[in-house]
Amino acid sequence: MSSIQTPEKKDITNVSVNPEVDEASGSVEVVTSNVGFDKKHAVGADLFEELLESDLTEDLDYAKVRRKIDCWLLPVLCVTYMLQFLDKLSLNYASAYNLKEDLKLTGNDYGDIAAIFNAGYMVGTIPGNWLIQRVPVAKFTGCALLVWSVLLIGHIGARNYSDMMALRFLLGVMEATISPSNMMMCGMFYNKQEQPFRMCTFLSMNGVATMVGALLSYGLGHSTSTSLKPWQLIFMVIGLINFAWGFLFLYLAPDSPANARFLDHDEKLKVINRVSKNQMGIKDRAFKFSQALEALKDPNAIILALIGLGCGVVNGGTSNFISSLIKGFGFSGLNATVLQLPTGAIEFVCVFAAGMLAISTKKNIRTFLLFLLCIPTLAGLIGIHLIPLQHKWALVGCCWLLYIIGGPVIMCWILINVTTAGSSKMTSTKTMWFLMYTAGNIVGSKIMYANEAPKYISGMKGLISSYGGMMFLSIVYACLMFYRNRTRDRKYGKLTPETEREGVINGFKDMTDFENKYFRYAY
Repeated sequence: MSSIQTPEKKDITNVSVNPEVDEASGSVEVVTSNVGFDKKHAVGADLFEELLESDLTEDLDYAKVRRKIDCWLLPVLCVTYMLQFLDKLSLNYASAYNLKEDLKLTGNDYGDIAAIFNAGYMVGTIPGNWLIQRVPVAKFTGCALLVWSVLLIGHIGARNYSDMMALRFLLGVMEATISPSNMMMCGMFYNKQEQPFRMCTFLSMNGVATMVGALLSYGLGHSTSTSLKPWQLIFMVIGLINFAWGFLFLYLAPDSPANARFLDHDEKLKVINRVSKNQMGIKDRAFKFSQALEALKDPNAIILALIGLGCGVVNGGTSNFISSLIKGFGFSGLNATVLQLPTGAIEFVCVFAAGMLAISTKKNIRTFLLFLLCIPTLAGLIGIHLIPLQHKWALVGCCWLLYIIGGPVIMCWILINVTTAGSSKMTSTKTMWFLMYTAGNIVGSKIMYANEAPKYISGMKGLISSYGGMMFLSIVYACLMFYRNRTRDRKYGKLTPETEREGVINGFKDMTDFENKYFRYAY
């Protein structure tokens, strides 16, 4: 039975303007706006207006709606992210099967090929993030998946260094929108308390991708009855899987709660009601340059982008070179792939556990989890740097800890989603983060010098330094968010149900976290 009743219509457009300065950020803070939200650009505005005109009480049975979303949307995000990471690892797995010899790669050629993917990713980041704000996010992402899969299949035709450089660059351009689109879809269907577990769940699929890829490449490495070499088969099989998934994604993925066909009208209202409490609206398709400028000046966005740079350095060094590391410790190409299975299992458990911890309490522990998740990989890197080569199993054990880099990455994404309001500001913050992350990936792949194999001394020092910087910045970030919340509580008072409602309306007016005095940071 529907829980919607329709009392007298409430006027939400005629409210006063009272600009104030937010002492925590130093910006002009607009208390409210005398203009209603823009129904032309605000996704879900009609449903939100209907919600304001109705008497939708707090739904004690919302768990049923959340389970329906989890059963439909969460698997879509998980499979998409698993295949994206599997694609990224494909070069690493192919390197274990004579790819370097067949393409006549010498010196740092392989490092260049690993880095050019990230250069393409960087080129695609700005237009990609802009487009997923402007157009239906699921349809755009599905089309990107199809193009990306064709490019991956095209790797089997590469004959030399130049061919592979061109293909990896284009692949990076197409993949640049996948992670931001997953973040956006998660943010449109879940509130701040629900997002950490869901985002950790789909990013933990990195670990599943590592295990699936290791088994797949191990099996394909035994192939002898085909005209394609094992490294070509790896690209072809992963590409075909992605091609099939692209069509399924277009059919399954919703662009927003407003057009999610697996929800009825009453359930859509309940989702809008719950998610609107984030005080961020659902999505505003109009790009506002004032919000982009605000993001560039916001220490919140800058610190997260710098942490993203550190994450990128670590990821670029490990994801492309772990096979080379393990082979250098005295294992064959086949064994180097199968020995990466524990790496994926450890990542899956650690990232998933972080999501469980984040959802188990309403306290602000996200930044603490970011700091905590840096420790295991830092220990692994120090071990690789210090342990002698004759202890090869100890070195392999240290390698198993390296992919936990997915933990700090997802914590950054969660913090962006819950501490940044204003669609254009969030788009700009994500763009800054992914640009820095991609730059870090390029640096990480370039500091792993071939003449320093198998220990890659310079690379290990760079990765260790990156982790130290990330841990320090996470402490600074937590202090900044605490200061902002305390300053707002002192100046405006603690939130009440009435002021929270005003904050929700301001969110649908696409106010930023600086403009909306009722916004509080969940860190």
